[in-house]
Amino acid sequence: MTVVRSIALFLLAALAEIGGAWLVWQGVRDHRGWLWIGAGILALGAYGFVATLQPDAEFGRILAAYGGVFVAGSLAWGMALDGYRPDRFDVIGALVCLGGVGLIMYAPRGG
Repeated sequence: MTVVRSIALFLLAALAEIGGAWLVWQGVRDHRGWLWIGAGILALGAYGFVATLQPDAEFGRILAAYGGVFVAGSLAWGMALDGYRPDRFDVIGALVCLGGVGLIMYAPRGG
């Protein structure tokens, strides 16, 4: 159950961070205004809190692993909301990153 919770928190963190950054992007680059920018800033702040809920207590491990989730999630977000089509190298790179997440977070460790 801890792994399932951890994965759910990574997905929630990705939604908050990537969504927040996208809202700021839309507000500034696509001239949608301060409401979009403000919503993005709130979402980015929420990301910081979600990361603290991970079962593992090691900040460096959590943020390092989340980096892989961010890479894959950013590509998925671009596909879903911006019509981005990744090439095979994007996909391979994202899979490598997710493999790193698995190793960093869920590999058995001796005590």
